Amino acid sequence: MKAVHTPVLPAETIQYLAPRKAGELMVDANLGEGGHAELFLSRFPELHLIGIDADPAILVQARKHLAAFGSRIEFYSGWSQDFFAAYLQGKKRPDTILFDLGISFFHYEMGGRGFSFRKDEPLDMRLDTSRGERAADLLARLPERELADLIYKNGEERYSRHIARGIVEARRHGTIAGSAALAAIVERSVPPAYRRRPLHSATRTFQALRIAVNGELDRLPELLGNALEILESGGRMGVISFHSLEDRIVKCFFRDRDFSRDPEEPIDREKGRARLRILTRKPLAPGEAEIRSNPASRSAKLRVVEKLPLEGNAA
Repeated sequence: MKAVHTPVLPAETIQYLAPRKAGELMVDANLGEGGHAELFLSRFPELHLIGIDADPAILVQARKHLAAFGSRIEFYSGWSQDFFAAYLQGKKRPDTILFDLGISFFHYEMGGRGFSFRKDEPLDMRLDTSRGERAADLLARLPERELADLIYKNGEERYSRHIARGIVEARRHGTIAGSAALAAIVERSVPPAYRRRPLHSATRTFQALRIAVNGELDRLPELLGNALEILESGGRMGVISFHSLEDRIVKCFFRDRDFSRDPEEPIDREKGRARLRILTRKPLAPGEAEIRSNPASRSAKLRVVEKLPLEGNAA
């Protein structure tokens, strides 16, 4: 199967993040298969782009997919916050940074790491398989209460304690190593009516484990802060999130640094907070037509900000 990724909110990302002058540099901080990168590079022939992804396997896919753009795109293998933290002074600052925080089609359909409960795969869930703890290791190690708290916190799962109890009972009889086995445990652990909902009863548990394995929520504030630090003054940053936990962090991060409503408010320089102007007071969501053509977009939300200069400081 060929990895095919349809970028979410394409019209909205173009509207808010399109280059405003020739020769701009854009960073796609979650490159995936390269859907958004292709959208921008094909639309704006003078744009240059750096694509970042923590998964070397998906970067192989992206390099093939974006080969036609030649030297207009550079690839970075690693976590985005590490890239931003190490971005050397003297380099051109990015004019635009885009984060698409969703998990790609590749990982669900071709990753082979247990991201999906629709097939039986080893419960790994790491984006970077060279380091970190697998989902199966978490399931084997955590006490029942910690498992319940993790599933509730990262998945907002109302039956987290039932599911944690089911996991602990199941692992007494052997290791829970595959995605199909975990999905079956979850289904047995929740009430019958819960299993009949349109949303699969294991969805939130799988989300919770994936978030924990990859530290997605923990790394997000640092990620946004590092990106904002290197963004060009007057540059724009857009973040596409797919669940309320991410969106809440993004919303609070931007709101805490929004000085556009009161330009006289003092800037907390000790905390290194750059000034922002929030361009999307309410997050942008896909319309009915996009959801029909790309159901994966249904929960997407886009927030966009513009970086304002500090007094006496061009950056």
